[in-house]
Amino acid sequence: MPSRQPLRIAIVGGSITGLTAAALLARIGADVRVFERSQADLAGRGAGIVTHPEMHAILARLDACADPASLGVAVETRRVLNREGRIVGETRLPQVLASWGRLYGALGKVLPPGIVTLGANVVRIEPGSGEAALQLEDGRSFTADLVVGADGLFSTVRRIFAPAVAPVYAGYVAWRGLAEESELSAETRDAIADHFAFCLPKGEQILGYPVSGAGDDTRHGRRRFNFVWYRPAGPEELGRLLTDTEGTRHELSIPPNRIRPEVLSRMRSDADRLLAPAFAEVVRRTRQPFLQAILDLEAPAMAFGGRVAVIGDAAFVARPHVGMGVTKAMADASALADALVAAQGDVPSALSVLDRTRRPFGAAIVARSRALGAYMQAQQLDARQREDAERHRKPEAVLAETAVPPPDLPG
Repeated sequence: MPSRQPLRIAIVGGSITGLTAAALLARIGADVRVFERSQADLAGRGAGIVTHPEMHAILARLDACADPASLGVAVETRRVLNREGRIVGETRLPQVLASWGRLYGALGKVLPPGIVTLGANVVRIEPGSGEAALQLEDGRSFTADLVVGADGLFSTVRRIFAPAVAPVYAGYVAWRGLAEESELSAETRDAIADHFAFCLPKGEQILGYPVSGAGDDTRHGRRRFNFVWYRPAGPEELGRLLTDTEGTRHELSIPPNRIRPEVLSRMRSDADRLLAPAFAEVVRRTRQPFLQAILDLEAPAMAFGGRVAVIGDAAFVARPHVGMGVTKAMADASALADALVAAQGDVPSALSVLDRTRRPFGAAIVARSRALGAYMQAQQLDARQREDAERHRKPEAVLAETAVPPPDLPG
């Protein structure tokens, strides 16, 4: 990038979004530092990720992954099971299904050494005409030409510059988890272990697919099966689910090890009652399911003060049905790097381009994900909205639309 001195870029957040941004920005010659609030790296977090060609292209650009199939497990088909376990819909749709940890590890290997600072909680950011100042909770301070908020749903950066923006609860939750393939019965493995599979109880949806196991092992019998189970939950039920073992009510998420045993027991009983036998077994075999409230979030801008940007979930959070959250975040990082190169290091100009091009994309993904998940919040819809929502829960629609980029996205 033709500038007299390398751009100094501070990235807040060291998850997949932050690491992608750091690797791409370092590639264009920037002096990058990543500030991650957690005390340890995040390799053990997350579950399954649906990959897309845009993600593959970014990883190839970084020399992080030459072969997309090496990211995880390739599946060829999708199928829908009914309550009795019979196949009621099936289609061919090849995809690579990665584990979160595998992708995080691949990005970490292409970072310049020593650029990630753990235990660094940013509490203050002040953009100026020529640079921005950051202050950490421990009193340390830094300056940068650009601050990138890649710190997710509960972004500190977004809260500083758009304090009125907050996640909005969609009216349903997702139970998620990973079961060891080796612990599943032969019948369950035959039914779902090599497929992107679904079951559609009334007003609910569970989906699942194979991902790599311990040590990124993708061999049959060594893999894991990742599930996501969407269930309606009104305010009272949400409060019950998010009240932990010590009686503390959490707002929108709860640490998995603090979910009350009776909540887990009821969830597993419901699985036996409502789900196809293969999915019910996966839920039973999952040692530590975790729970997330499904949320929508749209930031009014992706650039603030000419020196600050927010990308990924710090800017837009779409419900998981489109399966593009990670790809969208990585593409935001790629667009930022490209804009800085095109602007020859002029940060305000580059951020203007980022906002103009990526904000409509994020808004479109959020809108699409709302439509796909609307039937799980039917209690909040009028009759016409419910009729439209029901279209998206038919087996043929679920097979064709879930975790597939819509064809009419802007840009």
